[in-house]
Amino acid sequence: MEAQRPESTEPTTPGGSSAQPGYGVGPWPGGPSAWPEGEQYDPELLAHGDTRNVIDRYRYWRMEAIVADLDTRRHPFHVAIENWQHDMNIGSIVRSANAFLADTVHIIGRRRWNKRGAMVTDRYQHVVHHEDIATFAAWAAAEGLPVIAIDNVDGAVPVDRADLPRSCVLLFGQEGPGLSPEALAAASGHIEITQYGSTRSINASAAAAVIMYEWCRRHAE
Repeated sequence: MEAQRPESTEPTTPGGSSAQPGYGVGPWPGGPSAWPEGEQYDPELLAHGDTRNVIDRYRYWRMEAIVADLDTRRHPFHVAIENWQHDMNIGSIVRSANAFLADTVHIIGRRRWNKRGAMVTDRYQHVVHHEDIATFAAWAAAEGLPVIAIDNVDGAVPVDRADLPRSCVLLFGQEGPGLSPEALAAASGHIEITQYGSTRSINASAAAAVIMYEWCRRHAE
């Protein structure tokens, strides 16, 4: 039986100062003699508290143990992002990929990307790099994964009416220019998000979250 964890409270740091409100637990009640058994638990977190932004299931767990557990139940969709201009939205997309339990995030283009928006979720999410679209497309073909481009281009199908395969790669472009011609050509399907206002496009990270949620709504168990 899994040990009963303390409920999330207003968190405090080991020194007693207030941490970010809304999540976190203090040291495991009762001291070392009451600590739960299991290799997944981190003695430092048990002793000093866990103020990470993780769900209660993973309170006091080592980071490696969390990743290993996530790996047993990741969804079969991947997320790919073109990275030619060091777009700040990439970090937010990685964070959403973790929230919706994507298999892997693929960064295409520049190897370095702005991690600030990821809020350290990249530690729990597999992220790989591809030099260019051709390399990425070759990987997807070898894995038998259809590439679905998300962009409001001519011929794109609204997501509510589009085919969204269970196993696939969802390909997103940058804020502003969207996907490159090479990326659009490498995709077997093109999807757009229906909009009702005056602006031509929505924020790239917001678009990614919408599409990932729609995938989960259809396929997640």
